[in-house]
Amino acid sequence: MELKGNEQSKRVASAFREKYDGQPRLFFSPGRINIIGEHVDYNEGFVMPAAIGNGIYYAIAPNDSDIINILAIDLSEELTVQTHDIKKSKGWKNYPLGVLHQLKLQGIALKGFNCVFGGDLPVGAGMSSSAAVECGLAFGLNEIFGWSLNRMEIAKLCQQAEHAYPGVMCGIMDQFANMMGKRGHVMLLDCRSLEYHYLPLSLDNYDLLMVNSKVHHALASSEYNLRREQCEEGLHIIQQHLPAVQALRDVTEKELLDFLQLMPSEIFQRCLYIIQEISRTRQAAKLLDQGRLADLGKLMFATHEGLSKLFEVSCDELDFLVVEAAKEPAVLGARLMGGGFGGCTINIIQRNATKQFLDRLIPSYQKQFDINPEHYIISLGDGTHELPKN
Repeated sequence: MELKGNEQSKRVASAFREKYDGQPRLFFSPGRINIIGEHVDYNEGFVMPAAIGNGIYYAIAPNDSDIINILAIDLSEELTVQTHDIKKSKGWKNYPLGVLHQLKLQGIALKGFNCVFGGDLPVGAGMSSSAAVECGLAFGLNEIFGWSLNRMEIAKLCQQAEHAYPGVMCGIMDQFANMMGKRGHVMLLDCRSLEYHYLPLSLDNYDLLMVNSKVHHALASSEYNLRREQCEEGLHIIQQHLPAVQALRDVTEKELLDFLQLMPSEIFQRCLYIIQEISRTRQAAKLLDQGRLADLGKLMFATHEGLSKLFEVSCDELDFLVVEAAKEPAVLGARLMGGGFGGCTINIIQRNATKQFLDRLIPSYQKQFDINPEHYIISLGDGTHELPKN
């Protein structure tokens, strides 16, 4: 049975007291969804993320030593390092270690602390569990030790942490949404200037339904970095003819057509998707302002088509889930969410039709792939914050 947020924080606090001495402070670090604007943050485009009610819970306290202890209770694994000996490791440990490394690069003198974390955010589902781990730790330590980093500084620091240690060359969207989320709202974020504004998401009789394919193909991280390199290759070709262009965000679809014969077909398709997706995201913001959810849903379907055919980051499982969603009149829009090659689809569906849709979808998916998919109804929440003591 899934634990509610208050029970999750109690679980983490209890595990801390069982493992370490002292009274910890508690923090919540949310996952994120992205309504539209996938893979465009590292192309200086526009994205529409939101923090969600699912996330990672932290219990942290200083331990008056030079030893750092971090316990991941969902994995039953522990990391112990000395403050002067921060270096790369393997797996989940690189996320907190990457944060500690970046803090040291900022000139911050690390002090020893004990930490326990765990939560209700599925790993590999495209809801940015990595950013939640990174930002929750950085925010908590900043509060406990009084380093006076602001939320934007923490988001940028954690983005660099993911680049340096896990080696995923992510854009700023995940960490930004984690830090700046606002309950009931999505954000239109300009990934060049980092200017943003909040848009209320009035769902009325609709749900945000996540369907977890329960697959996470091993090539996800390497292919993510490859897509970034391919976008950079396309940009470099364009800049040789249009030197004023700084990013794909500056190129129109009409201008890109002039390069059809000048770049490899695969590179052209990657660039075309990015340019179209930036346009869709800007259009989506206007539609949300006007309360036109049905038209927003059509853009989501178009985004999935682009991600699958042009950007080629989908997979059979995700395509199946979106095709099935498109057959359901109660679903306004659906698409893969996140880096791709597994994880979740995000769906806008009439609330009173959700159960009926899932009753049809789940057996069909099980029959096709021999996998039992998970599903979650998502609420929009606040960015990382401190919780009351348990």
